[in-house]
Amino acid sequence: MNEQVSNDNKKDKNKSRGFGYDSKNSSRGLTSADAESRLKKYGFNKLENKKKITAIQIFISQFNDFITWILIAATVLSGFMGEKADAITIFIIVIMNGILGFIQEYRTERSLEALSKLAAPTAKVFRNDGVLVINAIYLVPGDLVILESGDRVPADCILTDDNNVMLDESLLTGESAGVNKSAKSKDNNIFMGTIILTGKAKAKVIATGMSTEMGKIADMLHSIDNEKSPLKERLAHLGKILVILCIIICLVVTFMGIWRGQDKYEMFLLGVSLAVAAIPEGLTAIVTVALALGVSRMLKRNALVRKLPAVETLGCTSVICTDKTGTLTENNMTVKAFYFNGQGYNVDSDKIPSNLVMKKAYTYCNDCNYDFNEKNMVKCLFGDPTETALIKGLFKNTKELQDFLNKSRRVYEIPFNSTRKIMSVVVKENDKETCYVKGAPERVIESCNYILVDGVVQPMLPNYKSRLIRAVESMSYKALRCIACAYKVTGIVHNDSLESNLIFIGVAGIIDPPRKEVKEAVIKCKIAGIKPVMITGDHKNTAYAIGKDLDICKYQEEVITGDELDKLSDKQLDKKIDDLRIFARVSPKHKLRIVKAFKHKKHIVAMTGDGVNDAPAIKEADIGIAMGISGTDVTKEAASMILLDDNFATIVSAVEEGRVIYNNIRKFIRYLLSCNLGEVLTMFLASLFYLDNPLLPIQILFVNLVTDGLPAIALGVDPADTDIMLEKPRGKNESVFSRGLTEKIIIRGCLIGICTILAFIGGKYYGMSIEACRTLALGTLVLSQLIHVFECRSEKHSLFEINPFTNLYLIGAVGISVIMLLCIVYIPFMQNVFHTIPLNAGQWLIILFFSGIISFINSLYLYLMHKH
Repeated sequence: MNEQVSNDNKKDKNKSRGFGYDSKNSSRGLTSADAESRLKKYGFNKLENKKKITAIQIFISQFNDFITWILIAATVLSGFMGEKADAITIFIIVIMNGILGFIQEYRTERSLEALSKLAAPTAKVFRNDGVLVINAIYLVPGDLVILESGDRVPADCILTDDNNVMLDESLLTGESAGVNKSAKSKDNNIFMGTIILTGKAKAKVIATGMSTEMGKIADMLHSIDNEKSPLKERLAHLGKILVILCIIICLVVTFMGIWRGQDKYEMFLLGVSLAVAAIPEGLTAIVTVALALGVSRMLKRNALVRKLPAVETLGCTSVICTDKTGTLTENNMTVKAFYFNGQGYNVDSDKIPSNLVMKKAYTYCNDCNYDFNEKNMVKCLFGDPTETALIKGLFKNTKELQDFLNKSRRVYEIPFNSTRKIMSVVVKENDKETCYVKGAPERVIESCNYILVDGVVQPMLPNYKSRLIRAVESMSYKALRCIACAYKVTGIVHNDSLESNLIFIGVAGIIDPPRKEVKEAVIKCKIAGIKPVMITGDHKNTAYAIGKDLDICKYQEEVITGDELDKLSDKQLDKKIDDLRIFARVSPKHKLRIVKAFKHKKHIVAMTGDGVNDAPAIKEADIGIAMGISGTDVTKEAASMILLDDNFATIVSAVEEGRVIYNNIRKFIRYLLSCNLGEVLTMFLASLFYLDNPLLPIQILFVNLVTDGLPAIALGVDPADTDIMLEKPRGKNESVFSRGLTEKIIIRGCLIGICTILAFIGGKYYGMSIEACRTLALGTLVLSQLIHVFECRSEKHSLFEINPFTNLYLIGAVGISVIMLLCIVYIPFMQNVFHTIPLNAGQWLIILFFSGIISFINSLYLYLMHKH
């Protein structure tokens, strides 16, 4: 279990905002040893899942189709009729095909299972005198957990401490209205699966897993959404149509052979073998493999995909709406300037006079947690980066901070939220209660009737207010995030007037530098026809300064605030939306409107979010993206994708990967269908022109084994074209066969079939035996497909322009297939089984000519076209 608990305190602590208490004094929690023993006693904190599909069931399912069973029955019958070598070989080939299908499906099942575990909820828990973020399945009775707005309750608990907690218990009760809970009331139980709507709390776990209330109604648990990919559904439908067409053609070939007097049993086995080879039964399976492999690659790039359809949609993305803090910026905040007493002070160069009231406001009105076992100031603090930055900017060492905190006790709080944009606390110092407020400068200023200047409280005159506004604007133009503070002495009664008639103290300016990799990602977006849009709660000028630095915008006209947005009608916003690049001082309700406006203009929208109120916008977006570090459980559940590093560049990487996956799916669809068409056409043309069968049933099955398996899978891991992000986004409803793919499949399939027949006829022309002619046809059919697989790597570039060594898996797959072909041609035992003969150099020249001539001409044409 210890390996599952994160020991990266810095990373874990940044995910936890507590009550402003130090972890040592607020609660010790369990030790790792206690937790380990209780885990053995009570088991994992998870509900029993439906029975998993076993590996044996997956393997058996590979043979669960009508055509395969007919083939197996036919081979058994041929064995009884004396054709034992053929029967055994065909049976082995069928088993090998089944093994390939099993490997594909088994890997997919395990990949999706691994993703499901990664997407499992986490819990903030007190362990070993500190706060850790662990996978919720490792919670045990007796654990003390921290819960905040947007968190899903990870187990049945009793509240031990809280601030204005309201829960959504609709999952259990069906009632949508929020329920108030308090540690001081009798009704202090909270249950697994319910959601913290507002406030925060500490709670003690009393039941886990199947012992919880949720465990008694386990079928109500929301699990990871493994939706079927729309592309898979469309291809499954296409596959059914192709099955019918293939069966009809195979029947025609069979009856034409019988009509011409050929052996009925041989023609029946030939027809069944041709159906097995021609029907693209692996089409949807390989799509699943490509999606699963792509999702695994995205995971390595810190993008966790929760819903497979999102992989397809990613490649269509035309607008990325992203939060600023932590996504475009480093989330490494530092106080750079203060403004108070009517003056600005630069932290780097100016000596800042002591301001005790400001120090109290930013320290007491703060949700940092502290671990005073750590002497290092940076390691001592954990919580929201803005709040930790304020503490680091005000205190030199942990001893000074600890002494300061010991002088007060918080007695009341009104939490910060993205709509109010301010936070208030009431602190008791020396039997006197004082209210401290911090938040967005405009919200704090409008709540102030007084201002503190040089320790003297004065009325907030118009000239003071205008100077304050100018000072905030000046700081914001320097990309500083401004946090204002105020206070007032209050009485015992805490009511709605607590945040009015305040005394303004000052403003802190915090810098959060842009991530170095983001500017390059923004440029890549623009080249790819994707519009990056910044959405932030910051001041308009701060947002503009950051946006301009990152090349998201050029002009201030491209910036709009939430207040300005409220003044626009939907029709007016519709006209303006394409010209906007930054939305500043917005609330989560605005996010939903922004998404709808872009979607109304036919854009495919990706939207990021972290708070519980972001969930509607994330759900509305075509690609909802939750923050993995700062995101709440509710937001993650609504999202299609989770950023494990909260980095904008990761979104762009995911979009690129989405394009790669879609292109790879097109590649193997092109390869698979053109090759299958070539095989069917070979036999059909032979029947049409009254030729001998150019291939025997066992040879047809061999072709299917060496060409449809490994090479097709290898195309699914083909690396991206170098110019993939130079293309404009494709349309969401664009057919996978668009942009000339249908024509490519039909033309190439026909050419493969014609070339194979010509090689067969060529052998007859030179007076070769029927075995030699069939070996020529077999070699031509296999090699033409193996050469074509390299053509399928690009729809625009010729074989002369594609570096074959960028996909070593494909080279390996083709190499194995060529070796298998050589084995059945030159190993005597295999010759007897597959009815082949050893070929001489002249015969190989015929094969190489007919299998390579079309690819050579096509590649030469593409190469010359690109040159001119």
